[in-house]
Amino acid sequence: MKPSHILLAISIIFALSSCKTKHDLAYFTDIEDQTQGLLTTQQYTTKIEPESELVIIVKSKEMAASAQFNLPYINPVYDGTKEMQSTPMQQTYMVNDKGNIDFPVLGTIHVEGMTIYELKDYLVDRLKQYIKEPMVTVSAIGYQISVIGEVGMPKTITTRSDRFNILEALASCGDLTDYARRDNILVMRRTADNQIEYGRLNLASSEITKSPYFWLKNHDIIVVEPNGIKQDNSKVNQHNSYRLSVISSILGICSVVASVIIATVK
Repeated sequence: MKPSHILLAISIIFALSSCKTKHDLAYFTDIEDQTQGLLTTQQYTTKIEPESELVIIVKSKEMAASAQFNLPYINPVYDGTKEMQSTPMQQTYMVNDKGNIDFPVLGTIHVEGMTIYELKDYLVDRLKQYIKEPMVTVSAIGYQISVIGEVGMPKTITTRSDRFNILEALASCGDLTDYARRDNILVMRRTADNQIEYGRLNLASSEITKSPYFWLKNHDIIVVEPNGIKQDNSKVNQHNSYRLSVISSILGICSVVASVIIATVK
């Protein structure tokens, strides 16, 4: 075959592979030809779970009366030093493994399964017997999602958002790499009985918005697998490393043998 023919064949193969790669890197390919539409999602509301961390602040017109229902502020110390932060931080409530918090004056409250808005209404109702016109704010912090595998920056994400989906999580990690499988994203989730359930999402399909794993939960783990190209490259690199190691060993043996032969001749 002439060199010009070889170059032409290589060019055609490269062009075809480039087209395929471009398609493989796209999201929602099933609606790429549509300019407008509507995607439906499952109804989802974040519930308070064990290990949730809550900030609860009680106010009223009589500040002295409501003060007893608030945790004191603290000045955290930096690790390894005795230096304190200049801005005090509000202490938080950690939901224990039974789904309870210990609230000042009111005692133990079972909060598991509530939304932050339901907990707010519950506290307002309970506090009316102690203070006039109580005002309560409840917010959740420490909402954590871990993302590992073929993303730009694998990490654990902390968000204060009540609702956080798979696309937002991937965007927070620098998006998927070119070597990521977009049709088989694994989401691992801990259940109430401490088991691990999982589901898979295909980012090429708009149907993922209907999946119960589209909206993420606290402590979810997202695993992004490498595609075939990455795995093949890894095998090639391992094979090349092995070949170089063998060649290096053979050259070393030959060098030793040559040295022995030269020494014998002398």
